[in-house]
Amino acid sequence: MLIAFLKNRVLASKYAIVGAIALVKNEPSIQLQTIISIGVTVVGFVFNISATQWMHQCFAIGLVITAEALDTAIEEIANFIHPAKNPKIGYIKDIAAGAVFFAAITALVIGCIIYIPKF
Repeated sequence: MLIAFLKNRVLASKYAIVGAIALVKNEPSIQLQTIISIGVTVVGFVFNISATQWMHQCFAIGLVITAEALDTAIEEIANFIHPAKNPKIGYIKDIAAGAVFFAAITALVIGCIIYIPKF
């Protein structure tokens, strides 16, 4: 039973990997966040940040990319359900974009806390 469960989890992760690859290949916002993430990671090595700072930085990167991915999914669903311009769909999309904004501000604050003292 445990073997079957683990096998199903491994097979299910295939869909997550396919989705992640599709996001990076097709979504400009995810591509930009990936480039920024790589840049910030390089800067982390340059400034030799602590393990705790790495944890915070990785959390911030994951938070922003996750928010961007969820925003993309919400927008795709909204466009599929109602392709024409609609105020309610626009409001839903704005809220999803607002979540990305909050994640980005959080990441910016974390980055400032980590890197401002280094200068």
